[in-house]
Amino acid sequence: MELLLVIIIGLLYASGVYLILRRSMVKLLLGIMLLGNGTNILIFLLGKITKGSPPVINEAYKVFQDIYADPIPQALILTAIVISFALTSFAIVLLKRVYALVDSDDLDDLNTPEEEDL
Repeated sequence: MELLLVIIIGLLYASGVYLILRRSMVKLLLGIMLLGNGTNILIFLLGKITKGSPPVINEAYKVFQDIYADPIPQALILTAIVISFALTSFAIVLLKRVYALVDSDDLDDLNTPEEEDL
């Protein structure tokens, strides 16, 4: 299972970097989203996949009696998903506004007239 997740992480990072290096603003945003998803899976994988009980301890016990899943990576991933959703929605609105002003999806068309004279 871990090997499959490592391969998926590698594919997400490779395709994310490839899309970030393209000239299209939409592809740039998709590349950033793929890198974020790859990072979420990486955090999940580093938290060690264990099939265990939820981390709730009975009052009668002083120490763990069973194998418990670590809740910290799950909480980090949930927080990262919410932040990435907010960033993506803001970037989509921003890209829509830039496209309305520039009337192009190409990143090279964002140069100001002062930069084009150089």
